Amino acid sequence: MSRRFSLALALALAASACAVGPDYHRPELPTTPTFRDHPADSSTIADAPWFDVFNDPVLRKLVDDALANNRDLEVAIARVDQARYVAAVARSPLLPQIGYQFDATRGNHSFLGIPSAAGSTGNAFLAAANMAWEIDLWGRIRRNAESSRADLFASDAVRRGVVLSLVSGVATSYFELRELDLELEIAHDAVSSFQETLDLFNRRFRGGVASKLDPLRAEAALAQVAALVPDTENRIVAKENEISVLVGRPAQATERGTALVDQALPPEVPAGVPAQLLERRPDLMEAEETLVSANAQIGANFANYFPRLGLTAIGGAVSAELSNVLKGSSSLWAIGAEAAGPIFTAGRTTYEWRAAQAATEAARASYEGTVLNALREVSDALTAREKLRGVREEEERQVKALADALDTARVRYSGGLATYLEVLDAQQQLYPAQLALAQTRRDELLAVVELYRALGGSWNQSAQELDIPLPIAP
Repeated sequence: MSRRFSLALALALAASACAVGPDYHRPELPTTPTFRDHPADSSTIADAPWFDVFNDPVLRKLVDDALANNRDLEVAIARVDQARYVAAVARSPLLPQIGYQFDATRGNHSFLGIPSAAGSTGNAFLAAANMAWEIDLWGRIRRNAESSRADLFASDAVRRGVVLSLVSGVATSYFELRELDLELEIAHDAVSSFQETLDLFNRRFRGGVASKLDPLRAEAALAQVAALVPDTENRIVAKENEISVLVGRPAQATERGTALVDQALPPEVPAGVPAQLLERRPDLMEAEETLVSANAQIGANFANYFPRLGLTAIGGAVSAELSNVLKGSSSLWAIGAEAAGPIFTAGRTTYEWRAAQAATEAARASYEGTVLNALREVSDALTAREKLRGVREEEERQVKALADALDTARVRYSGGLATYLEVLDAQQQLYPAQLALAQTRRDELLAVVELYRALGGSWNQSAQELDIPLPIAP
C-alpha cells in the first residue's frame, strides 16, 4: 500500500513540474512614449476621483444612484460571479474526486446487473465510496484552469467598463441637460427680445413712421423663435427620462445643480503616458485577458495528444444479503491506475490545437487594435479639450459684438437712421450665436468627460467597493 501511495505522490509532484503549451507573454504593443503632441507627465487626471474633477453635488448624487441601481451594472456583476464559479469548476479536477454509491438489485443469472453463471434468482447489494484522480502530468487541467481564470478577469474588466461607461454616460447626459436648460433660457430671452422689437415696430407703424411690413416681419420672426421653446422643453423631458433610466428609476424630473456657465473646468489636464492605459482601461484589460485565455487553450488542446493518467480507488461492502452489507462483513476494496489516450481521431485533435492557435492570433490582433483605438481616443480628447477653449473664447467675442450691434441697431431704428431689416438681422444673428456658445461650453465639459473615460479614470471602482467576490487565488 505504501508503494502505491509513493507512486501516486511521485506522479503528483511530476504533474506540478510541467505544462505543455506556450506560457503567456505580453506581445510587443504599438505604443509610444507620449500621446500625440503632448509631453509626457508622471501624473494623470485619471488618478483623481471623478467628483474632484466636477465639483457638482447633484452630479455626484446621480452617479452614486446609478452605481447602486443601474440594471446593466447588476447584469455585469452577476456575470463576474458566474465566471468566478466557472473558474472554480475548471480548477476542481486538480484534486481527487470522491463519491459514494449504493446499489440494490434482484435478478436471475445476474449479480448487481452483471450477467452471472448462477441460475438462481437472487438479490445483490453494494455500498461503497469511490475516488478518482486524474494526474495532470501534461498540464491539461491547469491550462484549462488558466483559461477560465483569464475569462474571469475579462468578465471583471467588462464590469469595470460598464461602471466607467455608466458614470461617463451620466455625466454626459447631465451636462447635455444643463445645456438644454441654457438653450431654453436663451429661447425665452430671445422671445422677449423679439417681442420688444415687435412692440417697437408697432409703435412706429401706429405713429405713421413705418410701414405695415415692419411689424409683420417682426411677428414672423417672433413666431419662429417662440416655436423653439416647446421644442426645447420636449428635448429636456427626453433627456431627463434618459438620466432616469441610467440611475435605475422610473421616468421623472431631474434635480439641477451648478449651471452650465458656472461649471468649473480643471485648469490643467495631465494625461500621463500611454503605458498607464494598459493597467487602467477596462477594454484593454479585457482584451489582454481574452488573449491570455486563448493562449492557455493552445496548451490544453496540445495536451490531448498525450495519454491521461489517473488513480482510482473503491472501498465498501457487497453481498447478496442487505444485513451483511450494513454490518460491513462483506467488504471489498480496490485501488488501481489507468492510462488512456488517442490513437486515431480523424484529425480532430490536430484541428482543435490549430483552431486554438488561430484564436490566439485573432485575440492578439484584437488586443493590438484596441490599444491603437485607445491611443486615438486619448489624442482626440486632448485635442478637443485644447481647441474648444479657443472656440469658446472667439464665440464669446462674437456674442458680445452681436449684442452690442443689436442695441446699436435699435437705437438707429428709433432715430430713423436704420431700417427694420437691420434690427431683425442683428437679432437673427445673435440668437444662433448664443446657442452655439452654449453648445461649445457643453462640449468643453464633455471633452473632459471623454478624456477621463479614455484614460480609464477612477470612475471604475475596485471590486471591494462594489462588493464583488474577489477572483480565486491562482
